[in-house]
Amino acid sequence: MRWMLGVAACLMAGTAAADEDRFVASNTYATFYHELAHALVDILELPIFGQEEDAADVLSALMISEMWEEDRAVEIAYDAAFGFLAEADDYGAVDDDALSGVHGPDVQRYYNLVCIFYGANPEEREDIAEELGLPEDRAETCEDEFIQASQSWGTVLDRLAESDDPGALILIGDDPLQREILQDEIDWMNEQMSFPQNIPVRLEDCGEANAFYDMGTQEITMCSEYPVDLRRLYRIAEDL
Repeated sequence: MRWMLGVAACLMAGTAAADEDRFVASNTYATFYHELAHALVDILELPIFGQEEDAADVLSALMISEMWEEDRAVEIAYDAAFGFLAEADDYGAVDDDALSGVHGPDVQRYYNLVCIFYGANPEEREDIAEELGLPEDRAETCEDEFIQASQSWGTVLDRLAESDDPGALILIGDDPLQREILQDEIDWMNEQMSFPQNIPVRLEDCGEANAFYDMGTQEITMCSEYPVDLRRLYRIAEDL
């Protein structure tokens, strides 16, 4: 795929504070990619066979694997995976509310992320699959799952890379932490891809820890409360 150009990334020091900052940044990237998937489904009128939330998770896992140099990609994958586990631990037992929601259970999202990330490079990432507890019977399907993800979402991303459309991702808002995390990433994506229209990415208070795409305004919102909650989840993840 033409968009697999890589992003330079400096690895953070192994201090507790740096690990927490890395966890926040990694999960912010993963969530942003997820919400971008919703935007692309809407704006490009993409057909989705199955749950759109699952398709958005697939794009997030694919972009983590393919847009970053290996060391940083591994860090983001680990952090995002443990983000799901922390959510699952925080939420408690899976009940009807969880099973009836549009998102799959967090533990299932954990395994889906690990599987696609591992499937992108099974020979080099076998130890990752083992460390993250990917069952052997699931691991056998992961390379095919990655190929399927690459063939579907990769076609969309290639289309954006080849496009002369005038649109771009536009970062709006004064949240200093999320702007620091996302600005370079969005600038890089705008250099590599063009969109049919501008897609605003708003950084603002929402009254809750959340991130979402609004089909009415066709904007992505990354709530300023979200990184604060990620720090709470990091402390949960430390104990898992």
